[in-house]
Amino acid sequence: MFAVIKTGGKQYRVAANDVLTIEKLEGAAGDSVEFTEILMVGEGAGATVGAPFVEGAMVVAEVVEQGRARKVIAFKKRRRQNSKRIRGHRQHQTVVKITDILTGGAKPSKKAAAKKEAAPAKTEAAATAAPLFTAPAGEPDNLTKIKGIGPVAAGQLNEQGITTFAQVAALSDADITRIDEAMPFSAEQISDWREQAKALAK
Repeated sequence: MFAVIKTGGKQYRVAANDVLTIEKLEGAAGDSVEFTEILMVGEGAGATVGAPFVEGAMVVAEVVEQGRARKVIAFKKRRRQNSKRIRGHRQHQTVVKITDILTGGAKPSKKAAAKKEAAPAKTEAAATAAPLFTAPAGEPDNLTKIKGIGPVAAGQLNEQGITTFAQVAALSDADITRIDEAMPFSAEQISDWREQAKALAK
């Protein structure tokens, strides 16, 4: 039996034990999630089509991992204006495994419910993950003086322990790779910031 679910503004055809990547959902690996917006369930002549959703139908899945999609680079250049802008974006995604397709108002098993109850503690542990770098003592610099770093980007860098021009100027190629993988900035952007920071750090 299969079902068509709606999540993250998209539709997916799923069956038991299917593994699929969808838009980010709250929860850590091992948590149970429920999809209640079921557009269709069953197969062949016995399939039930919702109007818009099938009443009493539910799809239960287990979170496999939280991750991010491949980086998308947006490059904008203004001719004869000496202006260019590079932005990188990595969409947050969740990988889930379909465990059960329920109909007629059936409820998920106790095992799935127990996993769902355990979610808050795991989420809290994930939220306290250590930053990429250790912020130095003293007053932070105004990173927005570096061309290409706005207030939002500066705040994100501060959260990861990058607070001074000297830190940015001292970033190694390995550090740039770490930031590129963990944050929505491209390696080209960070390398450009490093060169600007060298002059500001003097």
